[in-house]
Amino acid sequence: MPDEQESLFAAVDALLEEAAQDPLPHPDERKRLREAAGLSQDQIAKALSVRRETITSWETGRTAPRAPKRAAYARLLEGLSTLHPINAVNASPPTEPTVNAVNAVNAPAQELPLATQPAPSTPAETPTVNAVNAPTPNQPPAPATAAPTPAEARTINAVNAPAPDPAAAAAQHAAPTPAEARTVNAVNAPTPARAAGAARRTPSGSGAQPRFREGAGRGTAPQGPHPTPLEGNGPLVVLDGTDKAHAAQGLLLPLPPKARTDLPTLIAWALGPEGNLRSPRLHRNGKDGDPLLVLTAAAAEALGLPSTLEDRRTLRLPDDHPTLKLLAKAKWQLTRRGFGPWPRIYRPASPTTGRQCVQLAVLPWGALDARAWGEHTPELPAPELAALLTTYATRVLTPRGSTAVSGLELMTALRPPTRAARNPETNVWESAPVPGSLTRAVDPAPPEAPDEHPVVAALHPRSHQRTPDQVLDEEAYDWIRDPQLLTDAECTRTHAVGIDVNMAFAAAANRLLVGIGPAVHTPAPRFDPKMPGCWLADLSSLELDPRLPSPFTPSGLPPTGPAWYATPTLAYAQELGHPVHPTEAWLRPDHGPYLDAWYTRLRDAYVATMADLGVTSGLSETEFLAAMAELQEHPDPVLKPVLSAIKSTVKGGIGKLRERPQGAGYRPGEPWPALERPTWRPDIRAAVISTARVNMHRKMLRLAAVGLHPIAVLSDCAVYLSDGPGPLDFLPRTPEGKPLPGGFRLGVSPGMVKHEGTQSLLWAVEMLDQGLNPARHIKGHDAAADGE
Repeated sequence: MPDEQESLFAAVDALLEEAAQDPLPHPDERKRLREAAGLSQDQIAKALSVRRETITSWETGRTAPRAPKRAAYARLLEGLSTLHPINAVNASPPTEPTVNAVNAVNAPAQELPLATQPAPSTPAETPTVNAVNAPTPNQPPAPATAAPTPAEARTINAVNAPAPDPAAAAAQHAAPTPAEARTVNAVNAPTPARAAGAARRTPSGSGAQPRFREGAGRGTAPQGPHPTPLEGNGPLVVLDGTDKAHAAQGLLLPLPPKARTDLPTLIAWALGPEGNLRSPRLHRNGKDGDPLLVLTAAAAEALGLPSTLEDRRTLRLPDDHPTLKLLAKAKWQLTRRGFGPWPRIYRPASPTTGRQCVQLAVLPWGALDARAWGEHTPELPAPELAALLTTYATRVLTPRGSTAVSGLELMTALRPPTRAARNPETNVWESAPVPGSLTRAVDPAPPEAPDEHPVVAALHPRSHQRTPDQVLDEEAYDWIRDPQLLTDAECTRTHAVGIDVNMAFAAAANRLLVGIGPAVHTPAPRFDPKMPGCWLADLSSLELDPRLPSPFTPSGLPPTGPAWYATPTLAYAQELGHPVHPTEAWLRPDHGPYLDAWYTRLRDAYVATMADLGVTSGLSETEFLAAMAELQEHPDPVLKPVLSAIKSTVKGGIGKLRERPQGAGYRPGEPWPALERPTWRPDIRAAVISTARVNMHRKMLRLAAVGLHPIAVLSDCAVYLSDGPGPLDFLPRTPEGKPLPGGFRLGVSPGMVKHEGTQSLLWAVEMLDQGLNPARHIKGHDAAADGE
């Protein structure tokens, strides 16, 4: 009996000790406090001497911190809660049991005191109050001068609304029977002063509820490495031909009477306080984004736009179209690309009006490319489309064109070229370059320039075919092994398994030094692996295993003589033990990690979207493969297109660094508009692709050391022969059962790999015999050769 009693006492003492631990807020509040302070998980992990994944577990509630980390973590959260207290935007939901605290649109209407109800604007429809900028409980709005109409009563959307005051509720008059309940949205409502442009939350069942979780309740989105609040009514609206516009967080914004059919009126609304569309800048020296108006087929028809563009060559409206005349009459202008799928409409900035610009996306004209956004995305209901595009806008950038254009614009948004600086001599504010940014257009070095460039035209006749010692050829892998080199052991295996590197080009951009200024020609240079540029060197004498692709050429074939190489390629040759003696170089002494912020934002967007889809960094390899298989079988109609667009933004943005001339009227040797951009930089593109190819080869070389060789490589996808159908059946392990260091590792982070597809051994051998690349078809259909 004493032993049993001591055991019970010990158990009770353990409970008391646990109860006496430092209290912690709810996991959601832990994340809110960190994001409100602009801190990353890496920063907190470093301060507490734990891994970033541990902070993720604490913020999701999967695990709880233990002493002594718990006390330090509690102290941090207590300090952050003092700096960033709960307010009307992030207040706790009401405790009234009759209200659904997640989405109270369908909850019983809670009557508000008449003294706090604003006067209705019209008898037919009283505008809603949307409370991001609504007064706090300590600052009530002015008393109403008229009672609410019986046609519409107000309800509270209790997502983040403060708990109702029971005393005030008891003093209310009886509420009229509503025909349509009016909502107070505590996420992003306008102030009562602009209630005429306020928003109404979409009724339940419309599909308007956001399908994403990152910031869904608080309107936050990543900005660089840290998330930022979603301002106003969000960065964009989707128009479906009705008198309402679908905005962020499932909001419905009432349009002015003529805005449905008159484009100048619609533009004025979007730029005014009624629309309240805001896209905050991503860098303190940058500019706020322009409002985006997404036109569905019905909206385009209501505005008098054709269902298709007749001019398929220029993809723009003819100059005599009535819509263009209407815009010109209202003194609106179009950019050089005209009124096409992504028209940008503006008025020149003035001291009184400032910047006035709005971006349109015309869906029936193919604004959302199926290859980037998914085949059926333009056909989604307007509320889901608004949620989808808002997710992309808050995590990446408000779309300004194709995903390739957005990828390039993101570079400039995160690294603006200029800033305001005071001239010490004149004491006048002037425009000054931002250190580390691309501030002006520069000519490429001759080996870096494409064949059409004026620099090349000045050196070679039009029909000249440049050789490797005249042109830099840094492209992604497209290689297959000679089937005669298959070993007997490999032929006994049953499957061909493809693995694909996540965000390979983004991972290559991380911490990559690239040129900022112009190239300097340097004869007989000494090789410096930290100096960006291109080098003329002979790597043909380096002997490599023929069962692996050469790391020096896109074809995987060994070089046959002198050729131009980007710095990462030549540095890898030196890493492999090859003496590097370049005879000539074009170097960029002014250099830096220009793409770091770009990588960080796209990485965060990718990882957050994958987490929303159920694929997190905390999963084991088996769980990761199962989650990815589930994702392929049951794709999310909103988040899956966002994920696809993020990946397309990476490869499109890198490709746009060397945009080629377009149009049937172009003549080789003439400059084209893209050359005027500071971000037209083929050298940066070459450095990224070179690094991605080297990273791929380094991992394949590590597997080759334990007897595993690929049979095909296409960009970031490698195919290996295996005794089983999955990656775990062939990826090597250490004696402790861990992934082979330096090899391919399964996981969600950029640079790790996922299962691309599986086919039979006979299928793979037949592809090799036909000279076809199995990596292109391992999924069962053609794959893009330019990777992610």
